Amino acid sequence: MSESPPPPPSPQWSLASLAGNAVQFLRLPVIASSGLAALASGLLYFKQNELIYPRNVPADARTNVPKPPQFGVTDFEDLQLPTPDGESLNALFIRPENKRRTHALTVLMFHGNAGNIGHRIPIAKVLVEILGCNVLMLEYRGYGLSTGSPDENGLNIDAQTGLDYIRHRPETRDTKILVYGQSLGGAVAINLVAKNEKHGDIAGLIVENTFLGIRKLIPSVLPPARYLARLCHQQWASEDVIPKIENVPILFLSGLKDELVPPSHMSELYARCKSTTKVWRELPNGGHNDTVAEPNYFEYIHCFVMEHVLD
Repeated sequence: MSESPPPPPSPQWSLASLAGNAVQFLRLPVIASSGLAALASGLLYFKQNELIYPRNVPADARTNVPKPPQFGVTDFEDLQLPTPDGESLNALFIRPENKRRTHALTVLMFHGNAGNIGHRIPIAKVLVEILGCNVLMLEYRGYGLSTGSPDENGLNIDAQTGLDYIRHRPETRDTKILVYGQSLGGAVAINLVAKNEKHGDIAGLIVENTFLGIRKLIPSVLPPARYLARLCHQQWASEDVIPKIENVPILFLSGLKDELVPPSHMSELYARCKSTTKVWRELPNGGHNDTVAEPNYFEYIHCFVMEHVLD
C-alpha cells in the first residue's frame, strides 16, 4: 500500500515544525479513561457519551479556547453557526495572508474527541500556508464555546451545518471543498462525504488515525471491556460507510506507532475503500496525537491536493 515518497519539500512550505507547537495540546485521549474496564455494564450504556466525548479534557477546554492571534494568524473570523436543531457552534474561518498564492479551495476541518478547535489552530495555519486555502474549523456541540451535548447524531448535524455554511457563504460557495478529520474527526468526515458526494463540490477527503468503529475500538483500547462493546450505542461504523464513497479522492494518513487506535484499523479502512482514487501514506513514528508533527505529514497532504484535488 505504500507509495513512493514525495519530492523534497520546497522551503516555502516545509512547515511541519509549526505543527509541533500543537502537540502539547493534542496529547488527549481517544476514550477518556481506562477505568471504563471496571464499569458495570449499565454505567457503560448510560454514561458512554461522557467517556467517548471527553470535552472537558484538558480541564479548562470548555472555557479556554486559544485564538488565532496567539499563533500569529491575523486574517480570520470568529463565528457562531446555528444548527437546524437549535444549537450554536463555535467556528473559525481562516484565510491565507498571501493572496497571490490562493487557490479556490476550502478545507473543512474536524478535530478529535477531546480539547477544542483552538488547540488545532497551528495545524490549520500550516494548511492555509502550504495550500493557499481557506480553512473552516468547526467545534462540535458541547465542545469549547459551542452549546449542547455531543452524540453521534448531533455531530453529524454539526458536520452538515459546517458544509452547508461553506456552500452558502459567497466567499467559498464556488470553491472546491476538502474535508479533513483526525481520529473521531475522521469518522465524522467519512459520514459527511458519503452523504454529500453526489452534490459534486467535495473534491477530496483526508483521514488520519481513524478507527473502524467504536465497538471495534473498545476491545483494542480496553481489553477487559471487550464483552461490553455491544452495549455501545455510539457506533461511528466507518468500516460500513467508507465503501459508499465512490469518486472522492481519499488520503489515508496512518501513524504506525498509534498507541490508541491500532494501525490495522486504518489499513482495513483503506482496504474497504472503493473510491476510484485512494492514497496510503505511513508515518513510521507517528503516535495517535503526534502524527501531525512527523516528517512528511504536510508534504503528503500538499502532494495529494495538488495531484488529486486541484488537478
